[in-house]
Amino acid sequence: MFSFHQILNQNPTIFGIGVDLYKYYSQFGEVPAVLIGIAIMLFVGFLVTRITKLLKLPNVTAYILAGVLLGPWCLGALSPSVVSHMSFLTDFALSIIAFGVGRYFKIADIKATGKKSIVIAIMESFLAGVLVTLVIGFAFPDKGWTFALLLGSIATATAPASTMMTIRQYGAKGNFVNVLLQVVSLDDATCLIFYTLAITIIKITNGATADVLSIVMPIVWNVVFIGVGLLFGWIHSLLMNSRRSMDNRLILTVAMLLTICGVCSLPMINISPLMACMVFGASYVNFRDDQTLFTQLDSFAPPIMTIFFVMSGYNMDFSQFAIVGLIGVIYFLVRMVGKYAGAYLGCKMVKTDNKTAVNLGFALVPQAGVAIGLAVLGQRMLIAAGQNDLANEFFAIIICSSVLYEMVGPGLAKLALIKSGAIPSENLKVGPKTLSGETEDLRSDEHENTVPLEVETLNPKKQDVPLTVPLKKGGNKE
Repeated sequence: MFSFHQILNQNPTIFGIGVDLYKYYSQFGEVPAVLIGIAIMLFVGFLVTRITKLLKLPNVTAYILAGVLLGPWCLGALSPSVVSHMSFLTDFALSIIAFGVGRYFKIADIKATGKKSIVIAIMESFLAGVLVTLVIGFAFPDKGWTFALLLGSIATATAPASTMMTIRQYGAKGNFVNVLLQVVSLDDATCLIFYTLAITIIKITNGATADVLSIVMPIVWNVVFIGVGLLFGWIHSLLMNSRRSMDNRLILTVAMLLTICGVCSLPMINISPLMACMVFGASYVNFRDDQTLFTQLDSFAPPIMTIFFVMSGYNMDFSQFAIVGLIGVIYFLVRMVGKYAGAYLGCKMVKTDNKTAVNLGFALVPQAGVAIGLAVLGQRMLIAAGQNDLANEFFAIIICSSVLYEMVGPGLAKLALIKSGAIPSENLKVGPKTLSGETEDLRSDEHENTVPLEVETLNPKKQDVPLTVPLKKGGNKE
């Protein structure tokens, strides 16, 4: 028989390590354990955002802190078996992010803005990744090049939420802001590309002692699934016709993403689904210029993203934090140097004005959601290779540095905007504008999908179904 007294005797205090509060409700069966556990994740995730909002930190930080609070190192409020069986949400949550990133690869927009932003985005991402990989690899050879390459690939990501908020608060505008918005809109895409390449290189290296197929097949499968993404985008553009109901649009989109994730996770394939999902989104938006589908998916995603990041915090192993030390500091500093130097060189290559070249790198410091999501996949890869301690250390480095980046990011972004002349002098005298009357950008605040503010105002074409379209009399949506 279930007994609260028995649990209290086993775990007399909630202030120590190893307090398993989940036993209070998991004793009543598997279904209550799952449903109550999910409810706790959502409720606590929301409550912690009320605190981080006061500290001007992004919501993703709140979700991770909520996971830590609920995890085995604090309250132990979630059943380990429930969390372990929800690991599939990692791939699904990241597939939603990758699909959303694809919307910014419209051929028409790339032609209109030219190649400047692409060159800058590639340079700042590439140099940050290369510097981190080489410095960590040579400074800590005992960690191995797989560890260094994973850190380097994730160093390419940028979280623009705090930078976007600073732009809005001070009414910044001008050429510098335009370049910044274009670069950050491409940054997650370049990160996904570099991460996929890094994973492929690691698989090739680890399989080099086996046979030729172990070397060739990761490359082949990634190329194949780029084609699958293109094909899915074309098929989806045909399915999303003007008579398709909003419910069915969402159902079909989620089904497509789950199909890609499921097939990519098959043992004989075993590749990351991120590139295929990004190509899926890019091909769809080019075959059918439809922004409303992405907006609808963004409205569907927050609970999934909340659970995903809460689980990321739950899985943190604090026993590894003590040994992060020097590696974490080096990663934190070298990435900033790489971002700044890469942005400067990229600007010089495309001949932007000197103020943009000198200041752009300061606004590319923050790193959060996508980097943490990719760190989960990297941690999983290291664990699969039997390197559990290294996996926990790797994840701890990304988490700690992400929090620090989000703390220093707004200040550096404001400095860049001031030095570049993007903030009007009268706005500096008056102070930041209130945001109370503005519509909250859910993606940049919670999931940092690198969405330029101008993109949010794009209007869907007439043949696309707006979110508020009423059903015509005498006919039903399919």
